[in-house]
Amino acid sequence: MAKTLIPVFLIFSTIVFFSTTVAGKSHKFSEKLSPEKLGFKHEKLTHLNFFFHDIVTGQNPTAVRVAEAAMTNTSKTLFGSVMIIDDPLTEGPEMESKLVGRAQGMYASAGQNEPGLLMAMTFHFVEGKFNGSNLSFLGRNSVFSEVRELPIVGGSGLFRFARGYAEARTRTLDMKTGNAVVEYNVYVFHY
Repeated sequence: MAKTLIPVFLIFSTIVFFSTTVAGKSHKFSEKLSPEKLGFKHEKLTHLNFFFHDIVTGQNPTAVRVAEAAMTNTSKTLFGSVMIIDDPLTEGPEMESKLVGRAQGMYASAGQNEPGLLMAMTFHFVEGKFNGSNLSFLGRNSVFSEVRELPIVGGSGLFRFARGYAEARTRTLDMKTGNAVVEYNVYVFHY
């Protein structure tokens, strides 16, 4: 019996040796890091101001309905509708204003009794210092409130480890078409 255990022990020892020594490092599920170790120095607070153009009508809509419930069209809040967006973000409220980014994602009518949107979107910036960087939002948008706050849940590029919030204020809303221009003031902590 002892003679048969020796080869099993040798095989097991060899496997353990090669998996830890030859591979060069042990595999850990997690480790504690400091921001400095990743090259992050000081956390900054940045304010961004731009305008979101949500166009649901015409030949080139930037927001399209991709799903709805059986009751959506009879609901006063369009409950159950889901929109996918690729909305321009501009420097000023006019559509011809300089493009600074795009809002890409979705929003869904989630309020049965009062209009309220669940918004999951990323602001992808294409201009200036933040060109190529993104901010991600997830939250409730009470569309008829004067000011709405949406939480920033993350980011990429220069917005890695982002957190903060955005204030949304409707500048124009065409009740016939649903087209809207919304001003965003974004306050974001990032490295």
